[in-house]
Parts: sequence; C-alpha cells; structure tokens
Amino acid sequence: MGTHLARRSGTITRKGKAVDSQIQRVAIVTGASSGIGEATAHALLARGWRVYGASRSDSGRIAAERFHFLALDVTDDDAVRAGVDHVRGREGRIDLVVNNAGFSLVGAVEDTNDGEVAAQLDVNLMGAWRMTRAVLPVMRAQGQGKGQGRIVNVGSIGGSVGLPFQAAYSASKFALAGFTEALSAELAGSGIRAVLVEPGNCRTAIGNNRRRAAAADDSSAYATSFEHALEVIDRDEKAGHSPQAIARAVVHAATACRPALTIRTGPIFERYAPLAKALVPSRWFERLLVDAYC
Repeated sequence: MGTHLARRSGTITRKGKAVDSQIQRVAIVTGASSGIGEATAHALLARGWRVYGASRSDSGRIAAERFHFLALDVTDDDAVRAGVDHVRGREGRIDLVVNNAGFSLVGAVEDTNDGEVAAQLDVNLMGAWRMTRAVLPVMRAQGQGKGQGRIVNVGSIGGSVGLPFQAAYSASKFALAGFTEALSAELAGSGIRAVLVEPGNCRTAIGNNRRRAAAADDSSAYATSFEHALEVIDRDEKAGHSPQAIARAVVHAATACRPALTIRTGPIFERYAPLAKALVPSRWFERLLVDAYC
C-alpha cells in the first residue's frame, strides 16, 4: 500500500525548530490505556501524528477517544506481528514505536518466585524486544536509499539505580537500557534510531496495577522493611511528575533530529541519582538508598 497522506502533517525537529513534514507520520504506542502511554498518544496527536494506541484489554478503548485502538498483548509474539501488520496494511508505513507497556512487581528477592520474575521480564523487556523485532523490517523498507523510523523505549530511573524491594522491576529496566544501547549501535547508519527515556517517579496508575510477590506477606523476614518501602514508593509516586510532563520527553525523543541515546526526566534529584551513583563511593550510595527505603 502506498504512503498515507493527510491534510495535517506530522512534525520533526531540526536544530531546535519544528518543521512540517509532507507525510503524516504513523506511531504505535504500547500501554496506551492510561498514564504515560495515553499522554504520549495524545501529545503525538497534537503534533499531527496518526496514532495507534495498543492495549491488551478493552480498557484501552476508553482512552482511545481520539487515537486508534489496537488490541495487542506484547507477551504474545503472534499478536505483536498481527498488530504491526494491521497498522502497516492500513497506513503503508510505521515511523515510530513507543515501547511503554509495563508493570511493577514488588517484593524482596527472597520472596519472589521464578514465575513472578519471568512475568516481569516478559512484559517489560521481551515486550519491547518483540515489538522492535516486528517493526524493524517495516522501518528498514521506508525512506529513500535507507530506512526511516524511530524506536523509543520507556525505561525508568530504576534502570540506572537498583531499587530495594523492586529488584525484578529494576532488573527488567536495567536490561531494557542495555537492549536499547546495543540496538542503537546495530542501527547506526541505517536511518533508524533507538532512544531510551528514563522517567523518575510519575503520577500514574502504576501503583494501582502494581503486583506484589505472593510471599511478600506478614510472615516474610522482610515484612517491616518492605511495608515501609511501599509507603515511600507510594509517597514518591504521588509527588512525581505528571504523565504529560513525561510524555513531552518521549515526544522529544521521537521527533528530535539527533536525540541523546538516554533521556532522563522527572524530579531533579531523581534525574541526577545515576550521576551521584557514579561519583560517590558505592557503599555511600547504598547507604542513601537504605536510609530512604528501608
């Protein structure tokens, strides 16, 4: 199918200025039923993009008042391929994938079983991997002489700093950071870019959807510390940035001509936590985490 044209153009950023494009750009945003994903979908729409918001449940239809709803479970390889094929078939192109689908698992390492860890990695890491693998052939076929497209992975400051009682979550986001870095190098010179956005705490529904390890109960050896950590996590999320603020960083990653490989956003002390980790002795930094969470 030929390139989809529209009256309202998409935009890209060159040297800090927004420039209209003759082609309406097409984006897929996973985890678009709420929070950062929904805010990103609407922010892209405001810039003239044609947006497909992906969600594994019909709850995504509620959010998709203006963008197209795409039923897609990122843990299902067949569903991912079918979703990408559907968008390509309708639009003739895919310019952007925002890998945002994810959830948070909490609990001490000792209290978290293999199945719980596998589920965390399957969504937060392998979901992005499946989407990327499915869309790269589409992007590579676009453009004149070389490919055209962008992949934005939504990570977390927890992917630069290991968070107590969120080991599985941090592991998934550390892995996503490594995945993005390797992918970016592989795509060098192809016309396709990969960017990682690492938000700090954000006021989203992630707390309502947080999964608790089954063994993280009152009988756990970590019960007291764990409950205190949960209170800190909830407090910090409520004081975090809005989804719309994080979405602006995602849109910048999607549209800037030469974005940084990693873009950190959120409360200032969280953005600079990875720098502090690199500069201070490791045991000092660990002590700060213990004092904050435990």
